[in-house]
Parts: sequence; C-alpha cells; structure tokens
Amino acid sequence: MRKLTLALPASALAAAVAGPALAADLNVSVEIPRLSVAAYHRPYVAVWIERPDNTAVRTLAVWYEVSNTAEGKDWLKDMRTWWRRGGRSLTLPADGVSSATKAPGAHAVRIPGARLSNLPAGDYVLVVEAARELGGREAVRVPFRWGAANTARAAGSTELGAVSVTVTR
Repeated sequence: MRKLTLALPASALAAAVAGPALAADLNVSVEIPRLSVAAYHRPYVAVWIERPDNTAVRTLAVWYEVSNTAEGKDWLKDMRTWWRRGGRSLTLPADGVSSATKAPGAHAVRIPGARLSNLPAGDYVLVVEAARELGGREAVRVPFRWGAANTARAAGSTELGAVSVTVTR
C-alpha cells in the first residue's frame, strides 16, 4: 500500500487547525452608577459599534423593558443617537441583542468573534448610550482597534460610569 504525503504551508496548517480560535472576541464592560434620586428608574441602554465617521456598523445590545414589549419599545427613541443611527430599523426583541434593563452595577457584554467575522480590521468606536425616565441621557464613546488585541476605556459622568472595550485574540 502506498502512503500519500500531503504537504501544506505552515500558515494553511495553522489556520486549518486553529480555525475560529484565531477570531477575536469583543468584551464590553458597562457600569450603571447608583443614583440617589427620589424616583429611580433603571436606564434603557444601547451598545453599538460605529466607524470613525459616525456610521453605525452593528448594534451589540439593547437593554429595555421587555416585559411590556409595546410600552417598552415606545421609550427606545429616548436613546436619540442610537435611534437615529440604526435603532429604528432594528426589529425587537432581537435574539442575542435585546434584554431587560439592568440594576446599578457593572455589567458585561461578550460578543464572540463569530458574530463579528465580517467586520474588517480597522479603527472603530464603541458607543454606549443610556436614557432614564425622570433622569438624563448620556452617551460614552470609546475608540478601539478591531483586529489586534487591545483595551480602551472611558467614563460617563451621570447616567453611565466606567465603560471599557477589550478585543482579545
């Protein structure tokens, strides 16, 4: 019996063996501060990626009142920047994107690389916007580089606390 020897370039072999493991993941941390106000309502929050020219690329998370879908959707437009840049065209609830509002504290959003596989390497901006009934509205912008491991941070001053984005390899 003859043996067939298959020769592959090292890069092709590494890609074939590693496959999706080479894809980067995006990890986002969003802090919702505890506010001392008479009537506290949890904020609606939208997390999305933009290009440096402010064109929306993809919505990553939307936290809103999902228990009363019709009423909850009515208030999404209070997150004005997200709404104008693509929120109004998103069909909610969206699997893997929408969820209930969050209590004060630190919250994580992990986006597997497979979900962003068609995102070309380059410079982007992570935007987190929060709007609260009987409260304010705030957007935090965090520039980051997709395609290389890095971490970037920014902080809000009223409705949002620390926001960080980490690209892992």
